[in-house]
Amino acid sequence: MSGHDVIVVGARVAGAATAMLLARQGARVLLVDRVRFPSDTISSHQIQVPGVAALDRWGLLGPLRAAGTPPTRQVRFDTGPVVLHGHFPAWQGVDALYSPRRTVLDALLVDAARAAGAEVREEFRVRELTWSGGRVTGIRGSARGAAPVTETARLVVGADGKHSLVATAVAAVRYRQRPVSSFACYTYWSGLQAAGGELYQRPGRAVAVFPTNGDLVMVYMAAPLAGFQAFRTDIEGNYLKTLDGCGDLGERVRGGARAERLRTTPDQPNTFRASHGPGWALVGDAGVVMDSISAQGITNALRDADLLTGAIVAGLGGERPLATALAGHQRRRDAAIRPMYDFTVRLARFAAPTLAQRQLLASLAGRPAEIDRFIGAFSGVVPTAEYFAPVNILRILGPRGAAGLLAAAWDRQRGQAAW
Repeated sequence: MSGHDVIVVGARVAGAATAMLLARQGARVLLVDRVRFPSDTISSHQIQVPGVAALDRWGLLGPLRAAGTPPTRQVRFDTGPVVLHGHFPAWQGVDALYSPRRTVLDALLVDAARAAGAEVREEFRVRELTWSGGRVTGIRGSARGAAPVTETARLVVGADGKHSLVATAVAAVRYRQRPVSSFACYTYWSGLQAAGGELYQRPGRAVAVFPTNGDLVMVYMAAPLAGFQAFRTDIEGNYLKTLDGCGDLGERVRGGARAERLRTTPDQPNTFRASHGPGWALVGDAGVVMDSISAQGITNALRDADLLTGAIVAGLGGERPLATALAGHQRRRDAAIRPMYDFTVRLARFAAPTLAQRQLLASLAGRPAEIDRFIGAFSGVVPTAEYFAPVNILRILGPRGAAGLLAAAWDRQRGQAAW
């Protein structure tokens, strides 16, 4: 008999949430990670409103708040020519985004997994998977300073991130892969006043400002990958130069104090991986990863953990064959994430805004309900495919705006024909 029902490799958001949910369902779970928590990691920080709603359902939003994580309910969206002020639409009774430090969020989830009954081994490094007859049967690894051990399970779940050892070992097929388009850079500031969230779009730049734990404010920027080598010759200078192009943000930042080092990374792949096979499954970034510019990673991980847990419980419990249940999970995962994935990939290209996009932004000014829906599309509350569908854009623009857009398109088409 297997030593465990499920072994989860990787104890950050996706892995710890999966282990917690499975243990709450009575599964025998072993959760392992090579680090000890609390431990930091490069992250886009935001838990979008649907992700916050998941934490609320699981009884973890209260502890997150108690850890001093401030809510963000309002946001300023600044493109330069247009500045919009709005609020995050509610989702399942939640109307705020949270931007916790990963030292807080990950430790909270690991503790919740342990409290649910999962066995947690920190500072345990997995060296390889074990196999029998083409099927994954477990892991082989060791705690720091200890002899290697083998642990077996009915299912091994890879929750070990975008460079997943599990995904590599099982040769999980990649699909819908897109090139890396941008790099990111962020740090934390004390003494920086931020009434809510701030989002800035400038040519070749995106900037986000959100309050986090410890009375700090996280200030993030992204830019096209083509400029990374030039940017890294003076990271702090170029970072501050970007903030100087965002209204008074540069001045406000200089009025505070940088609390920690700048974190900079071009490691922003965009890819789907097959999520299951004989004896294994993937969750979170190990299964689907995308550019941080839309800050969806944590929310995707929480959703995926929920979906995968349902499939595993059904499969191991005999409700349906495990392979069938896991195949259903992959279909649901892909359907849930693909629209935002495509939207994110487009954002990361930093293409100049189209006429329709400029007219849409201009038309939102002074319309609070429409601004909130627009913000909801970026936060995952309003489906992006629905919001940016031509019929909805024409509705927002109204007859005069739609007529102007069609006339401009006609003039452009005639000009191209003449050329």
